[in-house]
Amino acid sequence: MSDVLQQLAQILEQRKLESADKSYVASLYAKGLDSILKKIGEEATETVIAAKDGDKKQIIYETADLWFHCMVLLADQGLGPDDVLQELQRRFGLSGLEEKAQRNK
Repeated sequence: MSDVLQQLAQILEQRKLESADKSYVASLYAKGLDSILKKIGEEATETVIAAKDGDKKQIIYETADLWFHCMVLLADQGLGPDDVLQELQRRFGLSGLEEKAQRNK
């Protein structure tokens, strides 16, 4: 399934070259970081609401929107899904408490 993330990452890179009036993603890039972050906040809130409502289909739908906009942020910042996957891999075998303690050093 990570192939889907790679395919999406490639498309998001291509959208950087497109006109903002022809591509939603290109329009987000053109509006800048604050607009991308606002969309992530909106999608995170919608995901929380879907979870509170217990609607599994809506949770999946809203989580997909959230992940999509997080991928836009990564691309905007010159990052990609592999960067996040590597960080998750690094955390395997490390308890959440240990990981948090390492961040506070």
